[in-house]
Amino acid sequence: MNNKQLINRNIEVFYNRASEETRLDKGMGLFEFERIKLLIEKYLSPPSSTIIDVGGGTGKYAEWLAKKGHQVYLIEPVSKHLIIAQQRANRSKNKFSVQLGESRRLEFPTNFADLIILHGPLYHLQKKEDRDVTIREAKRVLKDNGIILGFAINYTASTLAGLLNGLIHKNSFFEMCKEELTTGMHNPPDDFPWLLAEAYYHTPEQLKDEFTNQELVHLNTYAIEGMAWLDKEYFANMSNHKKKKTLLELIKITENDSYLLPFSPHMMIAVKK
Repeated sequence: MNNKQLINRNIEVFYNRASEETRLDKGMGLFEFERIKLLIEKYLSPPSSTIIDVGGGTGKYAEWLAKKGHQVYLIEPVSKHLIIAQQRANRSKNKFSVQLGESRRLEFPTNFADLIILHGPLYHLQKKEDRDVTIREAKRVLKDNGIILGFAINYTASTLAGLLNGLIHKNSFFEMCKEELTTGMHNPPDDFPWLLAEAYYHTPEQLKDEFTNQELVHLNTYAIEGMAWLDKEYFANMSNHKKKKTLLELIKITENDSYLLPFSPHMMIAVKK
């Protein structure tokens, strides 16, 4: 199967230019990786659960889950990521499966998985009907009482970043922000080629509705970075043991606060079948 049919060409081009492999090793990515592992752990059953990591990228989370004794299937539409993920699986003592595929059509039987992680589909699919198909498909493959963990980008993400770094005063960037804030549609302007390819940015309420409309039970929505990243010395302070402790405590006590969720660039929803 040609993976050009699986994922929008602009998204493929974006990931071929960017490095998803090194993104989680530095800056915000490093903290994101640690924080997401912490959130996933809240929903891990005893070892040997069957887990599908949809949009699993280069396999960093799949490798971590396999090491914990789970049976992990990584599904990914970007060829570059698949090659790296397969190399990672080959090197790993705890094997995990790597498959070409995408979220709207999972090649798994009904009632197969204990846990499904939707890592990219919720923001890479701009059309609501595509996200609905993704959620229905995850629900089909999930066992009764199984859990879906879905990751989304907040509709405020670019605007907050733009306010912090001054880009809000660039006309094309501000036009993009206005579109995200009013419709959720993210389309990077031509003069910002390094921004994420076309995507959909949710409000916390929309994210919840997309799952509950499919008769899945909402367990919780979590801020990933929370508002701690607004600390103007964020990176320096995250490298300082004492200050990091303060920032992590701030995230912890506000992670499920619905009023503060929009201050976090990313969020994770947990639902049950």
